[in-house]
Amino acid sequence: MANIGYLQVARRCNQKCIFCSNPDNGRILTLEEACAHIDDFVERKYDGVILTGGEPTLFEPLPELVEYATGKGIKVRMITNGQRTADIDFLKRLASAGLQHMHISIHSNRAELHDWLTQTPGSLEKQAASLRNAGKLGLTINVNIVINHYNADHLHEVVEWVVMTQPAVNHFIFNNLDPLMRRSDAEDAVIPKLREFEISLWKAGHYLENAGRSFRVERVPLCYMTDFAHYSTETRKIVKEEERLIHFLDQKETFQQQNFYHHKADICNICTLNPICAGLYELGRFYDPAELSPLFINPKTVVDAVLGHSLPDDQYAHLMERISLHMHPGDWNSPGDGNK
Repeated sequence: MANIGYLQVARRCNQKCIFCSNPDNGRILTLEEACAHIDDFVERKYDGVILTGGEPTLFEPLPELVEYATGKGIKVRMITNGQRTADIDFLKRLASAGLQHMHISIHSNRAELHDWLTQTPGSLEKQAASLRNAGKLGLTINVNIVINHYNADHLHEVVEWVVMTQPAVNHFIFNNLDPLMRRSDAEDAVIPKLREFEISLWKAGHYLENAGRSFRVERVPLCYMTDFAHYSTETRKIVKEEERLIHFLDQKETFQQQNFYHHKADICNICTLNPICAGLYELGRFYDPAELSPLFINPKTVVDAVLGHSLPDDQYAHLMERISLHMHPGDWNSPGDGNK
């Protein structure tokens, strides 16, 4: 069981993504406040921290914070839009302080579309430079992709482009868009239907497996991941009985997430994967229950794939008993870093 905390260090940003789930509110931590949160993660025996925002590279004492966390034995990751890390000297400062792992957000391989989604001309070009810089410095590199209506048909093209042009990238995270967090209701068109990305996500998953890359998927029910159920972030958290602590710089403040379930449709009750499927975020409001369908797959095959070994039958039975006690929607059920 590996617990990793999330820490928003600044709610400022140098992009204006149309689907942003953590928009600029001007708040920013002091270095002392940020270090206190690191101390809290240490006390909780967390394995690492993911620095995020807003855009964490706009937190001026970022190198000092990375050095502090590293000195406390906390492994430091960072989710960034890659605009400032296109400057290799800036990234060198972070790497020298102890940063070893970067998540860079890329939402399309089509430059014009990407720049429109981020409302930032030249954003894709800078992100490509950040990927190259991170590779030169030997950092572990992940790519985050927010699934939305405008890239739903070419997710597989995005990962193919990254793998072909940035061989140092070894992991991808697909975040289905959080429909609650958009800049205005006028942008409803950005919300994808599940069927819009089903085929492209399937193609992306198979391409990545064949290319020897790993990936995770958030906010996608397992009936749309039939070949890749063990790659669902929520399913993995449920099976491993993990938790996640998130320090926000807004009204949510600090949230300790131990329940990774969203809402389910009635038909989910006959699905054999129901106990280990998170369901669908914002079901009935932005997503139609009719989009869900039951699967009849032995859940133990998914559990074993998540754990990386075959669980003895008695241990599996006890695990499923514990899981069944938590099968209800969480109080706050938007995992990870939302739309980034």
